[in-house]
Amino acid sequence: MLLYSDVITDDEIFSDAFPMKLVDDIVYEVDCQMITLNGVDVDIGANPSAEEGEESLEEGATQVNNVVHSFRLQSTSFDKKSYLTYLKGYMKEVKAYLAKNQPDRVEAFEKGAQAFAKKVIGNFKDYEFYTGESMNPDGMVLLLNYREDGITPYFTVWRDGVREVKL
Repeated sequence: MLLYSDVITDDEIFSDAFPMKLVDDIVYEVDCQMITLNGVDVDIGANPSAEEGEESLEEGATQVNNVVHSFRLQSTSFDKKSYLTYLKGYMKEVKAYLAKNQPDRVEAFEKGAQAFAKKVIGNFKDYEFYTGESMNPDGMVLLLNYREDGITPYFTVWRDGVREVKL
């Protein structure tokens, strides 16, 4: 099993236990889903009435994103200008990390990251933002979006911003 940690903060971001794919050699798309936690199932032998419609969550139950829950990711927010400011600094940090640890990736990262960043900014309103557990402002901000069906969530994670840790 592989665990992926932020190269700047060492926060655990995701693992290969979740379906993932590499896109354009620059980002991973990590599929996730909504799961129900802490439901108390009390069977009283009754079905919901037609007037009530669908059954709601059991009392005390909450729906959470499985990747957010598993890796204790923290929701954050940006406007376009503050995200661009963050992204510029983050890309500089990742480039410095690559120059020291994987110099052969620097050029591909610069070209690919610039192109992908334009795509993100062009669809800025479609994303939700998450940080690692430490909430370190220098670390990676994960981008949550939904597939074409509008239901299936997935995270976009910078390939060069994570390191693989074998468990």
